[in-house]
Amino acid sequence: MSLPVIRLRPREDRRLRAGHLWVFSNEVDCDATPLTAFTPGDAVRIESARGRCLGVGYVNPRSLISVRIVSANPHAVIGRDFLVARLHEALAWRERIYTAPFYRLAFGEADGLPGLVVDRYGDVLVAQFTTAGMERLKTDVIEALDQVVRPSSVLVRNDTASRALEGLPSYVEAALGEPPAEITVVEGSCRFRVALGVGQKTGWFYDQRPNRTRLLPYVAHARVLDLFSYVGGFGIQAAAHGADHVTLVDASDRALAYARGNAADNGVAAHVATVHGDVFEVLRELHAAGERFDVVIVDPPALIKRRKDYEAGLGAYQRLNEAALAVLGADGVLLSASCSHHLERETLARVVAQAAMRLRRGIQFADEGGAGPDHPIHPAIPETAYLKAFVARSLSVL
Repeated sequence: MSLPVIRLRPREDRRLRAGHLWVFSNEVDCDATPLTAFTPGDAVRIESARGRCLGVGYVNPRSLISVRIVSANPHAVIGRDFLVARLHEALAWRERIYTAPFYRLAFGEADGLPGLVVDRYGDVLVAQFTTAGMERLKTDVIEALDQVVRPSSVLVRNDTASRALEGLPSYVEAALGEPPAEITVVEGSCRFRVALGVGQKTGWFYDQRPNRTRLLPYVAHARVLDLFSYVGGFGIQAAAHGADHVTLVDASDRALAYARGNAADNGVAAHVATVHGDVFEVLRELHAAGERFDVVIVDPPALIKRRKDYEAGLGAYQRLNEAALAVLGADGVLLSASCSHHLERETLARVVAQAAMRLRRGIQFADEGGAGPDHPIHPAIPETAYLKAFVARSLSVL
């Protein structure tokens, strides 16, 4: 069966021919193929102004990103068999890298599955459908996951704010089996209990795994401050690797309760304290009290969610990094991260350097990183390289 066509305006196909997968609403020739003729999630064939097929995908006339290309093959049929093939390919990569089944199994566009994120926790999967097109395919996705992974259960966490941009409702449901309320994640030598239905994102942040490992050489006998700690992924591993004392700071009572349990489960409760409160306010209080730390971890949620929020968010990153450096002791180590794809890697480095200059402190960048290989980067879509992190050493006063 032939698909309805979305025709692009002249010269609007260059980015797609370079491999990008998004078509913005102002790139569509709405005289030839009006977006209003489609309903969210309709499968479509995408053509250049000259009629060249650029691929097949799905459309959402209510979204700024009006079309997402799923395959460059003009004959592709996007259904269960197609999804099974893509998921087999994604799984093969993860099984090649990881010895234990704890990873991001599907990472949207980077795995050829725009609008789908799946995290694996042993035999439990947590999926998020962030676009109307992938929501339309939900039954096929669950059946494909069942065929490829054979999980005991699949929880759908469709409560991410980005769904509102697609005109989609927010909900959480069990799509297969009976997902547990919490799950244990194994990372390195530590184990972490996390809530699946009410925790952040899908429950755990697999993307920061390499940066948590990156920090470990600096924590022996250290006094560590873990800001936006969630359930203690950075700080508890620091304690398990020899930190004398770790302070976890988060605005969520629930997250800190899990963090205290995780500290006990890993035998480091005596070395871990939690502080509930706004990170900016806590940093002001710590500085006023003369507190100093050997290692400070800055891992905030995205402070720039939309391009129009860029200046305000950039200011927040600047204030945050300056406040973190202000409580970092001499020869201390700062790990500063950002998951805002609007904030470029070079800009984050400049934010940290300028914060040090304002405090009349010298710094050295010792290391840098991003997400792990279970979050592959699509070469034509810089948004998939959203996570960046720098390890900086604080030097003496300038």
